[in-house]
Amino acid sequence: MEQNLYDVLGVSSGATPDEIKKAYRQKALKYHPDRNPGDKESEQKFKEANAAHEVLSDPKKRAAYDRMGHEAFNNPHTGQNEWFSEGFDFENFFSDFVGGGRNRSPQNSHTGADVYYQIAITLEEAFRGISMEIQFSTYTPCQTCEETGSKSKTKPATCSACRGRGRVNAQRGFFSVEMECRQCQGGGTVVQDPCVDCKGSGRVRSHKKLNVSIPAGIQDQSQIRITQKGEAGIRGGTAGDLYVQVGVKSHSIFERKGNDLYCRYPISIQLAALGGDIQVPTIDGEPLQIEILAGTQYGQNILSRNQGMSQLNRSQRGDLYIQSQVYVPVNLTAKQKKLLSEFDEQEKNKPSEAKGFFNSIKNFFKSKRA
Repeated sequence: MEQNLYDVLGVSSGATPDEIKKAYRQKALKYHPDRNPGDKESEQKFKEANAAHEVLSDPKKRAAYDRMGHEAFNNPHTGQNEWFSEGFDFENFFSDFVGGGRNRSPQNSHTGADVYYQIAITLEEAFRGISMEIQFSTYTPCQTCEETGSKSKTKPATCSACRGRGRVNAQRGFFSVEMECRQCQGGGTVVQDPCVDCKGSGRVRSHKKLNVSIPAGIQDQSQIRITQKGEAGIRGGTAGDLYVQVGVKSHSIFERKGNDLYCRYPISIQLAALGGDIQVPTIDGEPLQIEILAGTQYGQNILSRNQGMSQLNRSQRGDLYIQSQVYVPVNLTAKQKKLLSEFDEQEKNKPSEAKGFFNSIKNFFKSKRA
């Protein structure tokens, strides 16, 4: 992988750890294999994002990469891709991160990875809030060995290679690098008699169902974090978190701007000129009576307070704006045409904003001809 790691995540070389983490989550959510089944290009991008995050989220590895680029992972003595220690293949280092939407590979930590899930709800559901069941594939605790990873359900033994530290020091030339122990994958312990079902990890991949509560007033593309509902940890380790990204669908009547709603409402020329009452729809389903004042113009907004969207953790609501859409009648009768002509004749001698505008146009063209 020779592509610039910062470019892979779409961040600058001076990005903060939080910016790197946020960019990685967005990439992981977009290219996750569960969301793009059979898409080899998305799978490759997912691998690259995981690999870039693994390096850039580790201060030591990032510092080495900033100094030497990809050469930081090349052994000049053997020509093999290594992290300054024999037997550590850089290609395998990257390929460890094929699994779903994680901050760290489960082989490298007893803590389970975070899971990302995306849902779409209607505007009405966003207004009132909703509880819904979601289902996704992830790692869950192995029931056969009760998460121990052992056939006999006994505790794992201390790793002899790292003596339980989970880290070892690798020396090559002038460099001394601390890295994860390959024998125990950083866990500090090893299973002597692995469980047949989970192969010693204490967890198996299966489908998980979960009820998620979406609060009233949630905004489009908001993210809900549910702690320890992601991947199960290795051999009883802490589970990762579940991140649910909520998309709110567009509405056929209302347009949402923050907590306010906008509704375009067609009114006749007569109603706009003379005024009157209309009934308009609201997001909670109850019709609302609105007064149209005489002389209402096209596109004019009529405000109805506290008739918009719910607001998160507040009793108040946003506002509703009714935008007048004055329509022109078609297929007029002879009598209607006559009445409009008479009306037009009477209006010609009255000062109006439109008349002043057309006079300005006439003066503009006169100046161009002069």
